[in-house]
Formats: sequence, C-alpha cells, structure tokens
Amino acid sequence: MIPRSRILPFLLLASLVLAAGPVTAHEYWLAPSTFRAGAGDTVLVGALAGEGFVGERKPFSSGRALRLLVRAGRELDLRPVARSGDTTWARFAPGDRGGLLFGYESGFATITLDAATFERYLADEGLDGPLAARRARGDAGQGRERYRRSAKSWLAGTDAERATKPLGLPCEIVPLSVPGDGPQLRVRVLFEGEPLVGALLNAWRQPLAADGRPLDPVRRDTVRVAWSGRTDGHGEAVVPVENDGEWLLGVVHMIPSRDPTAADWESSWGSLTFAKDRRRR
Repeated sequence: MIPRSRILPFLLLASLVLAAGPVTAHEYWLAPSTFRAGAGDTVLVGALAGEGFVGERKPFSSGRALRLLVRAGRELDLRPVARSGDTTWARFAPGDRGGLLFGYESGFATITLDAATFERYLADEGLDGPLAARRARGDAGQGRERYRRSAKSWLAGTDAERATKPLGLPCEIVPLSVPGDGPQLRVRVLFEGEPLVGALLNAWRQPLAADGRPLDPVRRDTVRVAWSGRTDGHGEAVVPVENDGEWLLGVVHMIPSRDPTAADWESSWGSLTFAKDRRRR
C-alpha cells in the first residue's frame, strides 16, 4: 500500500506520464499478421501508433479514412469491408504469390501543443524549416497543427512492380527495389507526387518470431532508431537493412497550413513496413 504522505506525489507523477503519452506517440504504421502470404492465405491488417516500434492498436474510423486499399493483381478498395471501431481493419486472401501492398490515407485532424513541447517535437522530427521560421519571427505561442497520415505495408512476393509503383499518397515512401531483398534499400520520398528533398527519414527494426511472423507489437520491447538520414536532391535515401527483422521507415513533412482557420501548420506523415527474413527464401 502506498503511504498517505506519498499518494499526492504519486498521483501527480501518474497524471504527468499519462498526459505526455499522446504527445510522444508519433509514429503510425500498418501492421499485417504476416509479411509473407501465399495464394489463398488470409492476411489480417490493422494500424498502430506509438514509439520505438511498439504501439497501441488503432480502431478503424470511416470518418477519417480517405483510402484503404491493397495492390495485388489489381488495386482493390478495402473501405467497404472495414468497420468503424474494429482494430482489425481488413482480411484479405491473395490469389497468387506476387506480393501485396497495403495502403492507407487519412484526412486531417488537429492538435494544439504548448510552445516548448511543439518546438521539441519539431527538433526531434528534423523539421528545421518550421522551427527556424518560428524562431525568426519570435513566435513563442502554442503550436496549432493539423496532421494527416499515409501508411504502407509490403508483404513479400515475386512482382516487384507491386512494391515499387507509387500509390499516390500525400506523403509516400516509395521503395525503388523490392523491400527485404538486399542489404540496402533505396527509397524515394514523395510529397504530393514530387520528390521531397532534405527530409529526415528514420528506420526502426524489431525481431521476427521463429515462424517469421511479427512479434506482438503491443507487448514487445521498445527499440531505438536503427538508422536516420536525410533525402538527397532527388528525394532519395539509401537505408541499410542488412539485418533480418520487421522494419519500419517513417518521415514527416510540415508546411504552413493551407487552412489557417484550422491551424498554423500542417504536417503529412508517411510510413512503410516490411520484413527481411533470409530463412524463408
């Protein structure tokens, strides 16, 4: 039992931790039940948000989802089979071994952060332009932001074009070769269809289970960023992915809000998940 004299400090600390949670839970990614599916195998897919490649499962929201699709032999809209409130967004059984690319795009949501938290977030995400602009004009006010999510997940297969052809998401990480096939992965980051130069790209890696499936993304241990780098003048970066495991690449881009009545800034987030498992080739 906690002594009465320590109850108030304990409750205060707990409230601060809980309050900080949503602010630091930045990354958002698609999480399939497996990263390798044969013809007729059923794949479950959902989304998570969190840090260190550990997250909480996010329920599907039909009001926020602008696109939910899978690219197999052709692109299919999965929104009609997704139910609001479900953490399993869709179930899909491929007809061949060509591979699957899942994609998601959300509409904008808004958030307001105090000045110190907002500037720390800009620094952590490598958003040097917005941070410099705030400081140049002496802006010490709250950070009023609207944000949207774009997320992709690649399940291994034989058709490279399914992985490397853009989906047309607002902020998209496009692999230029099949993810997981080599020790490096060159990617191009696109913002509204154009190469995004100088963007900070981060990569995380988690081990796979013995059967090649992802470890429970809610219960596994948090990990540090495995690699970080900026995109070049073509919006490209080479990510070292020599180690087996589940990989998450993430990027964010921020510009002045095009709807100033809603927010001062708008951010577009992009992610890509895939697996490398040399045991199963």
